[in-house]
Amino acid sequence: MVMMVTTTDNIPGREVKEVLGIVFGSCVQTKHLGKDIRAGLRSIIGGETKAYTELLEEARRTAMQRMIEEAEKLGADAIVGMRYATAQTMRGAAEIIAFGTAVRTF
Repeated sequence: MVMMVTTTDNIPGREVKEVLGIVFGSCVQTKHLGKDIRAGLRSIIGGETKAYTELLEEARRTAMQRMIEEAEKLGADAIVGMRYATAQTMRGAAEIIAFGTAVRTF
């Protein structure tokens, strides 16, 4: 079964049978020197730094997958109230955290 993940507190057509707890997934990504130089040049002329966008998209996917795996270990079939948070862990590195409440539904 595919894990249902939603930012809402409920899922239309399903009821929460049991709350299993808060689940987290995180990923720390660092910048690549070559991409960092190109991004620095991009900041001078303006525009999107696609290398960083791709880096953060990959980090979000990884963090979400890790959160889902944690929920599956608890026997959940859904995660409600899912959110992302980010923090700079050190110069040139960012942590993406996915978190939500693991539940069983019917």
